[in-house]
Amino acid sequence: MAWIGKLAGGVLGYAVARLPGAIIGVILGHQFDRGLRVQPRAAGTAADRQRVFFETTFIVMGHLAKVDGRVSEAEIGAARGVMQRMRLDERQRQLAIRLFNTGKEQGYPVDAQVARLREYCGSEPQLLQLFLEIQVDVALATGEISAAERVLLGRIAAALGFGALALAQIETLLRMRRGQYGGPGHAGREPPRADALAKAYQVLGVQPSASDREVKTAYRRLMNQHHPDKQAARGLHDSMREIAEERTREIRAAYDAVREHRGFR
Repeated sequence: MAWIGKLAGGVLGYAVARLPGAIIGVILGHQFDRGLRVQPRAAGTAADRQRVFFETTFIVMGHLAKVDGRVSEAEIGAARGVMQRMRLDERQRQLAIRLFNTGKEQGYPVDAQVARLREYCGSEPQLLQLFLEIQVDVALATGEISAAERVLLGRIAAALGFGALALAQIETLLRMRRGQYGGPGHAGREPPRADALAKAYQVLGVQPSASDREVKTAYRRLMNQHHPDKQAARGLHDSMREIAEERTREIRAAYDAVREHRGFR
């Protein structure tokens, strides 16, 4: 099932609302939970990991969409967006739909499925973050995350080794994608607003009090992690290159906003 690599290929930095990258890659800045620092050895082969990642992505997506009682059209649209982004053919799309519907079933053992994901992908923290980002995207499809969805997302994040801060940063980044700053043509416009600037610092994973050198170092580190060519070298599928490119554009936009505000080159 080599096609599964289309997903593992790098949905890094995914924003389902407009499907512009999404996040991506390694957790924002240095905020990976300490639980991921000691990474367990992954079970199975690379193909096994890709298969489990694919299955868990759509099963949990369905469970999350249903957890507050009703699956909205926006959530269905978000799921379809993921499938389109992956360029699934009809057979693959039907499988994804079946998995989504399986997750919607009352009483589905979602915790066991998430544990299975970590068992198989625990040595690939970027995949775990990617998975979590996709789920947060779906939860944000309606504009707000319900209380039931927040509880479930928190439980999933903890099971994968992510702390509350990392989860909050993922949500912030996804919300920010709705056009609050940056993007093509940003140069030459008025300076970014204070709230947009604060979010730019969050994308870079640094505090506003960080030195120019620290900002530049964080930017280079993130670009090294998320650049499409770097991701390809790690085995990410070519079909997901666009997503990786969108993530790098987001990082670059954040850096440009901070650089413009501070006035350094």
